[in-house]
Amino acid sequence: MGRAGCRKLYDVTQTSPAAAPVQAPPARRDRRDRVHRAWFVAAVTFVTIIGAAAFRSLPGLLIDPLHEDFGWSRGTIGAAVSLNLALYGLTAPFAAALMDRFGIRRVVAVALTVIALGSGLTVWMTAAWQLWLCWGLLVGLGSGSMALAFAATVTNRWFTERRGLVSGILTAASASGQLIFLPVLSWIVEHHDWRPAAVTVALAALAVVPFVWLLLRDHPADVGQKPYGAKEFVPKPPPVTGAARRTLTVLSSAVRTGTFWLLAGTFAICGASTNGLIQTHFVPAEHDHHMPVTTAASLLAVIGVFDVVGTIASGWFTDRFEPRRLLAVYYALRGLSLLFLPMLLGPSVHPPMLFFIVFYGLDWVATVPPTLALCREQYGEDSAIVFGWVLASHQVGAALVAYLGGLARDVFGSYDLVWYAAGTLCAAAALMSLVIRRTPATPLPAVS
Repeated sequence: MGRAGCRKLYDVTQTSPAAAPVQAPPARRDRRDRVHRAWFVAAVTFVTIIGAAAFRSLPGLLIDPLHEDFGWSRGTIGAAVSLNLALYGLTAPFAAALMDRFGIRRVVAVALTVIALGSGLTVWMTAAWQLWLCWGLLVGLGSGSMALAFAATVTNRWFTERRGLVSGILTAASASGQLIFLPVLSWIVEHHDWRPAAVTVALAALAVVPFVWLLLRDHPADVGQKPYGAKEFVPKPPPVTGAARRTLTVLSSAVRTGTFWLLAGTFAICGASTNGLIQTHFVPAEHDHHMPVTTAASLLAVIGVFDVVGTIASGWFTDRFEPRRLLAVYYALRGLSLLFLPMLLGPSVHPPMLFFIVFYGLDWVATVPPTLALCREQYGEDSAIVFGWVLASHQVGAALVAYLGGLARDVFGSYDLVWYAAGTLCAAAALMSLVIRRTPATPLPAVS
């Protein structure tokens, strides 16, 4: 609670000794400020995710330099990226529970520090196992604690209205970070080697830590306010102990519902067709067709520009339209675009490729707001943890394709088969989205 909130609380307790401040907050708290504090928290979260997004921009830029520098195969490098992506997802549900136990601010600050440590240590590596340790393990664990479960937790705690819009904005932050860092990192790799780029990622993560520690707050009650759009004051819940046990208990209950498997399956395909495929292999694929790395990286950054527009728009649509149908449309259009991609790759940028970039950018993570909405609809208070597990499937799908894409390139000398396979999977995800149940699942049992 801030100093002003403490002063208000003191006044109430002096005039009414029997009052219970946690349940009956001072009347001044019921007044809505012109700009609710929730929007400032969302802004800090947005900036934090942007700063942490630097690590997401680098893997696709590292494949060719590491292959040339150390002679490692693309499959070996892809395996390290796969470990990173898998841990990014598998850590997310535990991070959501840790935020309930220790607070958002502490978990995110530690995660950013771990990302900086892992990225910084790569400059001294000499063997492939060190790449797996630094970029795979450390950056994977740190980034997993900063995953979309972070955005889901902030949205659930601070907002009861505009949740779709806010989740879209926070999801778009990652794309904004990609937009900012990808051209810069590609220029650094092209002109100064990959090591300064890795140091840049480390410094970007560290630079955000003070913002998190000084400006982020765990709950609206910390500043004596209601969540945005709430009619009543919500007391801050006590810390939830047994974070790991709670995470696994929620998973154990969720896996008994068919909705969970449909959400996890569609989101695994989402991860396979974005982080695992385009983000990891688009730049090397264009380089195979003699396009300069900086040009290919700039195209990937343009995807980030339109991703911001598409994701925020998707959040707006999610507040107004059926999320199942939105998911079906998003996946069907994504699959169609991937089937045409092999015909568009070439040494220069031409209008059909620009159309693909704009289209794919609008659809990149537009799937997140409706998926989050379905988790909230089906699983209530445990939705952030359930979404963490759904996100884990997203990253497992991304990890498999990051590895298999590099392996396919080594074996077949081309990425064409990978594009076609991913397009077919997206068509399957569109059908899966339409059969997700429309009524909430049975409430998950409470964790004692």
